[in-house]
Amino acid sequence: MIKLRAARPDLDDGRAFARYLDVAAEGFFRFMIGGDVERVLARAFCETGHDLSYEHVLFAEREGETVGMLSAFTHDQHAQASSAPIFKAAGWRVVRLAAVMLLTFPLVRFMDRMREGDFYVLAIAVDPAQRGAGIGTQLMEHARTEARRRGCTRLTLDVASTNTGARQLYERLGMIIEAESPRVWFAPQSRIVRMVRDLLDEEAPIS
Repeated sequence: MIKLRAARPDLDDGRAFARYLDVAAEGFFRFMIGGDVERVLARAFCETGHDLSYEHVLFAEREGETVGMLSAFTHDQHAQASSAPIFKAAGWRVVRLAAVMLLTFPLVRFMDRMREGDFYVLAIAVDPAQRGAGIGTQLMEHARTEARRRGCTRLTLDVASTNTGARQLYERLGMIIEAESPRVWFAPQSRIVRMVRDLLDEEAPIS
């Protein structure tokens, strides 16, 4: 049986979040921050008021073991978020972080855009050994339910255009592609697609 629990503001949960986040982002955070990515993200995770905070994170557990993670927030939460906690946690690595953000600015700007009423799934990840057991679907159903509870009108997420497995899963869960990011010069094959699900007048659960 899968149990969902809210994240705690401690370094153990922070390290678990960092691992899942980097997997969901296909190594992008490791690319931005470097080899100390887990420690940096774990420190930022324990702070409030930003997109990578524990406030937005839910873990899936099976028999007391963590097997998955969901991170999601509303448009309003994102609009009020500060970058200061992650920059502070990065320390001297903030130079690398800023440089990568500049190089990948088209992608960063694309992902940063949200419509009023959006509930944005920043990351969803499941342990490889647990995939196919419905954990991802359960996490997405929680996101949909939470979005409706908060009065949001759309469920949104970004996924790599080359991640066909994830895209097929999200399509099965009722999401459609709304837009595709521009290319970046040093990795022209790297593009991201924004997928959405309209929640207005919706009654049926994701399944």
